[in-house]
Amino acid sequence: MKCPFCQHDEIHVLDTRVSEEGDAIKRRRRCGKCDKRFTTFERIELSMPFVVKKNRSRVEYTQTKLRDSLALALRKRPVAAASVDLAVQSIEEKLLTSGKREVDSNYIGELVMQELKRLDTVAYIRFASVYKNFEDLAEFQDAIEEAGHKRKD
Repeated sequence: MKCPFCQHDEIHVLDTRVSEEGDAIKRRRRCGKCDKRFTTFERIELSMPFVVKKNRSRVEYTQTKLRDSLALALRKRPVAAASVDLAVQSIEEKLLTSGKREVDSNYIGELVMQELKRLDTVAYIRFASVYKNFEDLAEFQDAIEEAGHKRKD
């Protein structure tokens, strides 16, 4: 590591602590040349898997796209923003812990449906109707029955 002020590479660690949030190591450092002090943080760097789309192209995972999908399904539904945040967090944890470098977009769609079924039945039906490309009323009825059975359990 080099000093951010003079670019000298003789740096001394003066103090090491866990950050207040507990997700990083905070180090107080001093340059051996210019004697200026600065703080660095060490955090775990996790990378999300790439998403393999239906046309077999690969794109980077983006949380924004996931949030937008959930928001569209939940539009005008009585679901708290904190619940949506927890759903996003749950899906991302499953993606990270899968240990895969690539995941199929269908897998993400299934995770979204699981979370929506838990959050709001109407939002689940909305999402499922587009995601599963319902062709007729019978498919809607099947999804409604499936959602109804899961809610009672």
